[in-house]
Amino acid sequence: MKTISFNTVRNMGIDPAKCYEWVSDTILRKKETLLPAKIHMDLPGSVFCNVMPSIIREKGMSFGGVKIVTRYPERQPSLDSKIILFDAESGEMLALMDGNWITAMRTGAVAAHSIMLLAKKEFSTVSMIGLGNVARSSLLVLAAVSKRQLHIRLLRYKDQAERFIERFDGFENISFSIVDSVEECIKGTDVVLSCATYFENDIARPEWFDEGVLVVPVHTRGFMNCDLFFDKVFADDYGHVCHFKYFDRFRSFAEVSDVVNGSAKGRENDYERILAYNIGLSIHDVKFAANIYRIAVGRGIDLQEIALEEPTEKFWI
Repeated sequence: MKTISFNTVRNMGIDPAKCYEWVSDTILRKKETLLPAKIHMDLPGSVFCNVMPSIIREKGMSFGGVKIVTRYPERQPSLDSKIILFDAESGEMLALMDGNWITAMRTGAVAAHSIMLLAKKEFSTVSMIGLGNVARSSLLVLAAVSKRQLHIRLLRYKDQAERFIERFDGFENISFSIVDSVEECIKGTDVVLSCATYFENDIARPEWFDEGVLVVPVHTRGFMNCDLFFDKVFADDYGHVCHFKYFDRFRSFAEVSDVVNGSAKGRENDYERILAYNIGLSIHDVKFAANIYRIAVGRGIDLQEIALEEPTEKFWI
């Protein structure tokens, strides 16, 4: 079995538009996958462990994967993820991979996909709250696939807005402004993209949201009141949102994959207020892992070998 490190993946030069292509294909083919519910384990001290298995078919092969995500607040960074990739037809273990780059880029690509699919037709202003790695990956992908000029409104937090703008220096289809309040950030925008990892309470009043706005709360926090008055709610998976406090009061609900496949209606006009909850599907992680593994092998990248030395006899104790 091979190991594929964070730096190996990061240095492969995978284009953000390719990330968009990968998640788009996986969303389209969601019903062809095996996607059991993830296992979530809470431990004392705000520690958690998520275990997320799935199986996909990719270019004539079936790939299985198990993603393990842990959060330890005292660790820097607190979140870490690993992916075990295997051949689902033979059971051969193919690779143990770092999942941090994959998680950030597939999350950003899914957010960009929701914007391209569900924002109003001529959207041009995107307001961003929470300016970490997922916000960066989201804008990298959106800038790569959108053919329009975008104005990005950033909510100030410490010096992160200024550093965010520096990261995108030279992007000709993006302009920026910085605002100092949530109200300024949300009013008059076409899309609200929140990548903040935690809000204790809702952060915006209903009257701040214009007609036609799309809200994409990547980590689901801060916008629960929108569940009650937005016209439509979409999610990557029914099981991720069916336990939400106001789920039974959604005016309309469908999975994003159903919109893509034409079995559910998406945005029907430029007046609907829409929420898109993408909690995260391991089929995206496995898709990325499988394609990265193929690329690495095809390029002859030197991957460290781990010999797990499985038993070879039927009775080995």
